[in-house]
Amino acid sequence: MINSALNLPADRIYTYADYLTWQFDNYVELLRGKILAMSPAPLRVHQKIAGKLHGEILNFLRKHPCEVYIAPFDVRFPHRKDETKDEQITTVLQPDLCVICDLSKLDARGCLGAPDWIIEILSAGNSAREMREKYRVYEESGVREYWIVNPENETILPYILENETFIGKAPMIKGDKVSPYIFPDLVIDLDYIFESEKA
Repeated sequence: MINSALNLPADRIYTYADYLTWQFDNYVELLRGKILAMSPAPLRVHQKIAGKLHGEILNFLRKHPCEVYIAPFDVRFPHRKDETKDEQITTVLQPDLCVICDLSKLDARGCLGAPDWIIEILSAGNSAREMREKYRVYEESGVREYWIVNPENETILPYILENETFIGKAPMIKGDKVSPYIFPDLVIDLDYIFESEKA
């Protein structure tokens, strides 16, 4: 039994089949076969924002045939549509929040295939990963909408998939009431999401 990523050779390509055998103290992700150790428990503001967004989305989806999940929740991204076996999948990520409308992608272990909407909340140590590496995976896999939330400057950068390419839309800032492009009837008050802490 492997209980630390430090015990694994760094030059190997790992798969979801390998991932299922690990029992690490901390969560890890797989990105194109490479192990990504996740940051320690995020700051409280990260969890507060994630919880508020989850609540808003969950309430809205009661009338829609979609489901929302909050990390830790494994999303397996096959490199090709016909490569869905555990030993063929080399990318397994845990988005902070994800919405899946094709419920056939869901199974007991999480989601197999691209969610419709992914939200990542930046925290110390993960900004480059969300902005570059995960962005590419989500774009290539067909995620319809991707939000990058920055708690520090209280903004959201939305990206919409158009012709298999992410197109950046206008930044959303505290004070705005915003809607995801895929759910225009869902209105989220960013004053509530980014509510300041009382001194």
